[in-house]
Amino acid sequence: MSVVPVIVEELKRAGSDGGTVVEFGCGSGVTSRLLHDAGYKVIGFDLSESLILMARKRVPGAVFQLESFVTADIPSCVAVTAIGEVLNYTFDSANGTVVRAKTFERVYRALAPGGLFVFDTAGPARAPSHNPERTFSEGRDWAVMMEVEADTASNLLTRRITTFRKQGDLYRRDFELHQLQLVDPLEVVESLQRIGFSVQTLDCYGSLTLPRGLIGFVARKPTSSAGNAQQVVPADALARASEL
Repeated sequence: MSVVPVIVEELKRAGSDGGTVVEFGCGSGVTSRLLHDAGYKVIGFDLSESLILMARKRVPGAVFQLESFVTADIPSCVAVTAIGEVLNYTFDSANGTVVRAKTFERVYRALAPGGLFVFDTAGPARAPSHNPERTFSEGRDWAVMMEVEADTASNLLTRRITTFRKQGDLYRRDFELHQLQLVDPLEVVESLQRIGFSVQTLDCYGSLTLPRGLIGFVARKPTSSAGNAQQVVPADALARASEL
C-alpha cells in the first residue's frame, strides 16, 4: 500500500481528475509511476543523480530534475508531495525551520484552488527508545544493518546503514549516513495554518500504518478566498500522532 490512493482520492474529492503533481524527493520514481498511471502529469525533484536516472527509465513520460526542494521552481499544480521524511533530511545543508516555512509558502502559491500538499515529517518521537538502536534484516542475496541514534538536545537523528548485496560468489558492501532534523508536528501545523492551509494529520496511508513518530499531513489550499476557513487539528490528535 502506498500514499498514491490517498492522494488520488483527495484530489478527486476536490474535483481534480488530472493535472500536474510535483514530487519532492521522488527517488527512483516508484510513486511517480503510480501517479502517472492514474492520469497525472508528474514533475519530480531529487538530489540523487542515480535515483533520477532510475526514475527517468521507470517513467519516461514524467519530468525529473536533479534539485533540492529548497531551490526547486514549483510550477502550477494540483498537488505537491514529499513522502518519506523528505523535509527532515539534511542532505541540503540549507534546510531548516525557516526554509521549510518558506517552502510551505511557495507550495501554497503554486497550488491551484483546492490543491493538496501531502507529506510526512519525523517528529521527536521518531528517536529510538534505546540509544543507539540496532536492527538487521536479510533476504536471499542481501542484508542490511542499521544503527540509529538521536541527539535529543539538537533533535538530530542519525542513521548508519550498511548493506551487503551478493555479486557472483562475493558480496558488495556499501555504507550510507543519513541525518534528519526532527520537527515538532505542532510547529508544522501552525506554520501551514498561518499561510492559509486547512490541515489534517494522518497516522496511516490507507491500510499502511506509519511508524512511531512519523506524522502524515494533508494540507489543502482553500477553493476560494471566501472558503478560507482553517481546519483546526485537535490537540489530542497531534499528541497521539507525536507518540506513534
